[in-house]
Amino acid sequence: MPIATVNPANGETLRTYEAMGPEEIERRLQLAEATFRTYRTTPFAERARLLHRAAGLLDDIAPDIAKVMTTEMGKPVKQARAEAAKCAKAMRWYAEHAESLLADEEPSEFDVKDSGASRVRVRYRPIGPVLAVMPWNFPLWQVIRFAAPALMAGNVGLLKHASNVPQTALFLEDLFHQAGYSEGTFQTLLIGSGEVEEILRDERVKAATLTGSEPAGRAVASVCGEMIKKTVLELGGSDPYVVMPSADIDRAARIAVTARVQNNGQSCIAAKRFIVHTDVYDAFAERFVEGMEALRVGDPLAEETDVGPLSSEQGRAELEELVDDARRSGASVLCGGERPDGDGWFYPPTVLAGITREMRIHREEAFGPVATLYRAGDLDEAVLIANDSPFGLSSNVWTRDEAEVDRFARDLEAGGVFFNGMTASHPAFPFGGVKRSGYGRELSGHGIREFCNITTVWHGA
Repeated sequence: MPIATVNPANGETLRTYEAMGPEEIERRLQLAEATFRTYRTTPFAERARLLHRAAGLLDDIAPDIAKVMTTEMGKPVKQARAEAAKCAKAMRWYAEHAESLLADEEPSEFDVKDSGASRVRVRYRPIGPVLAVMPWNFPLWQVIRFAAPALMAGNVGLLKHASNVPQTALFLEDLFHQAGYSEGTFQTLLIGSGEVEEILRDERVKAATLTGSEPAGRAVASVCGEMIKKTVLELGGSDPYVVMPSADIDRAARIAVTARVQNNGQSCIAAKRFIVHTDVYDAFAERFVEGMEALRVGDPLAEETDVGPLSSEQGRAELEELVDDARRSGASVLCGGERPDGDGWFYPPTVLAGITREMRIHREEAFGPVATLYRAGDLDEAVLIANDSPFGLSSNVWTRDEAEVDRFARDLEAGGVFFNGMTASHPAFPFGGVKRSGYGRELSGHGIREFCNITTVWHGA
């Protein structure tokens, strides 16, 4: 895949880039290693000052970088501005909390004495250069949620971004440099996916984090497993959205629309499978379909647009294949389901009902504005349908019954359970999944410690 900005609203190639050659890659790896030797001892106060500075610069340029993101991958520009604001918020959160999150831990006095020590501490130390392999769908946020904790922990970052968002990737490198970080603290590698394995095998790279497809996750994990290097993987998702009879049906249906089509439906944590108790199924389905049909599809740079184009022609073709397979297998199309005429890689908000286990869309992730509806007879059946997926990233449940809350929180196979609201990430809370949605956690104290050397410091009596 060429490294290029191709406008998904019309298919026009706007800019192309040459991939970095071996000499430039080597220079950047040497620089990362050398920078880490000094940056790792930078006081937390100085790390925080730099990150606050980067957040302020991002605030200043948010409208401009939002237009770049929209032009590169198609998200509505108002959502792109919100993404930039969320990044600045996360940067400030880590600048303010990292020191306490990584403070030395003191085991109990009893355990210290029992070990024969006079003092024992657990210390979190940075591990070195970390390679981040990041996707195009949230081209700022996915990177910042790695970079902010990594830099505050004293690590340095190497970014291999998706090849269709090169301008955003270069902006991120420039942002940190403009904030005052030394050149080797955060670097973008303009390379193709074929160059990733060699970089992962380089002894100077100590760990890797990847957000992306399951095949990409397997490839990175395989190499890092061979090299005995730590990885964090955030892969696909096919999140359930369960609606029980006690729920506020109007609100559940309204939020369901946003939960499905935000970012043009191209989000791992988007609600994709809507599992509704039979007692409220018809009422929910009617309101949900009305909401999906009311969305404005069009130019993502227009403020009134709700849904823009998919990021690529291939992505739209893959989504069409899932819808067509479901239709051939007996699914009902309640709205959408047909590619519109005209330029660009647009696909309408679509709702499918009558889904069965034999349909591909039941097992695979639909990466676009296509929702599937399921009817559940009771709570047990709702849980069975929700867990009948190879993925386990997050989940949503709408209920006012506390006994049901306890059951769903206990039984849903997912990294998160969100009640009476849609899944969203926040810097204070851990984020990640189970099953084929990956492993490890990003954000919060759990995320910042993923790429630390957890060191026992023992003092004899």
